[in-house]
Amino acid sequence: MKQYLVTAAEMKRYDAATIEKHQIPSLVLMERAALATVEELQRERGAAPCRVLVAAGCGNNGGDGLAAGRLLMAEGYTVTFVLLGDASRCSVETSRQLSILRSYGAEIYSTIPENEYDIVIDAVFGIGLSRPVQGVCRDAIERINGCGGYVCSVDIPSGIDADTGRVMGCAVRADLTVAYGFRKRGHVLYPGASYTGKLRCRGMGVDEGSFYGCPPALYTLAGEIGALLPQRRPDGNKGTFGKALVIAGSANAAGAGLMAAKGAFCAGAGMVRLVTDAVNRDAALQYVPEAMLLTYPSGGSPERQDGAQDAAGVTEAFLTELAAAERWADCLLIGPGMGKDENARRLLRFAVERSALPLVADADALNLLAEDETLLNRLAQGALEGRAVILTPHPGEFARLYGCAAAEVREHLTAYPRLLADRLHCTVVCKDARTAVMCPGAEEGYLNTTGNAGMATAGTGDVLAGMITGLLAQGLSAAQAAVAGVYLHGAAGDLAAEDKGQASMTATDLIGRIGEAMEAASGSTQALRNEESCQ
Repeated sequence: MKQYLVTAAEMKRYDAATIEKHQIPSLVLMERAALATVEELQRERGAAPCRVLVAAGCGNNGGDGLAAGRLLMAEGYTVTFVLLGDASRCSVETSRQLSILRSYGAEIYSTIPENEYDIVIDAVFGIGLSRPVQGVCRDAIERINGCGGYVCSVDIPSGIDADTGRVMGCAVRADLTVAYGFRKRGHVLYPGASYTGKLRCRGMGVDEGSFYGCPPALYTLAGEIGALLPQRRPDGNKGTFGKALVIAGSANAAGAGLMAAKGAFCAGAGMVRLVTDAVNRDAALQYVPEAMLLTYPSGGSPERQDGAQDAAGVTEAFLTELAAAERWADCLLIGPGMGKDENARRLLRFAVERSALPLVADADALNLLAEDETLLNRLAQGALEGRAVILTPHPGEFARLYGCAAAEVREHLTAYPRLLADRLHCTVVCKDARTAVMCPGAEEGYLNTTGNAGMATAGTGDVLAGMITGLLAQGLSAAQAAVAGVYLHGAAGDLAAEDKGQASMTATDLIGRIGEAMEAASGSTQALRNEESCQ
């Protein structure tokens, strides 16, 4: 299911459209937001009245919190209301909420009383925060974090930048965040995601009808995504489901190629041919016996100084064999564990200059491309002319390709990959705690929210490259294969973490859960359970 991730500017535009074009008064939206907050709080904490603190700012976010506190007060909760700021500077709607509270006899404090609270409603800042938190608001946020109560943030934890997830000096650590209309980027980008707690998103009247031709530029996926996955023909055969050529592994790094090949199979590819150093033959036959092998003789240099050819390495004779394998294949993956020696360089030149197959470039292939501007330009030219190309860098590899620092990539995770995609005319999969997928010329990008910290371990990127290749082999476009592969990869990682724990899981544990992740994403698992329940 598609879920939009909006910026503060986008959300303000959709709010305004709802108020002005759909003619829903802003105070009505505020009351709906308050009711949604109360419903989600009671879903999590039960409906038994308890002690509640509402810490509100002067903007409309504060009004949402004050209204929620009033609804709780009407149900018998003991509610303490605090307005942090000058009441004369409140928005029109928040001033109205203060008047309503006073008509009910509620006292409004200017600082947080030294009491104990079971629940804290954080409504200090909303999505409009643009400068570091200081003064009484900083003191209030520190009090909220130290009070020991259950913290519910209104729309976004106060102190989190809604666009980047950055902490603006300090921020509330929420147990629950009730978002209004759409999820904000700051909810899912780190470090904001660590402050958000459990995220609930409620429409409260702002929906896709408020876009008016300007949809958000970023989305994520959750739950079933069957429409994005290749359809498995019941009358198909191994050739029907695609043939993947995987050029990966070297004498000192067999595992990367093996996991990539396995990932391609597990994502549904009908046939995989692994091209690797001959020393990996036995390991390949044991770990991925389903794959066909094409190996080049191990050791030596492909050419001697006198120009004669050794029997070892990637010789012209071997490249002739590789060309035949390339004609057999439907797509090509190059890079995992390949190294950066002359053998690797010749293989990469073959993949870029002598093949027009849909291409996934990963790991060492990316590092070699970053060092060879001529070859990188050839790749970009081929992509411009219609070749499907997917690059799968982590921040360090991305930085070498783009020409920046890795820290900059993380800071601009939703911007830099889009720029690189347009520069190279390739689909870019930038892998980090959140993975961004950007396609050249596309108005909309994808930010993945499946996966966990247990996937920060050797080999998981190789598995992802293989999975994307397996999906590409089955006829998906570069954009479809990249998005579906990233989503399923994270979902499999989440399943593996449930079994092994994040600290102990490995890439091979992830591989073992790809099938289950695909079944769940396609809806097949639930359909089977429903069928069983009827018997």
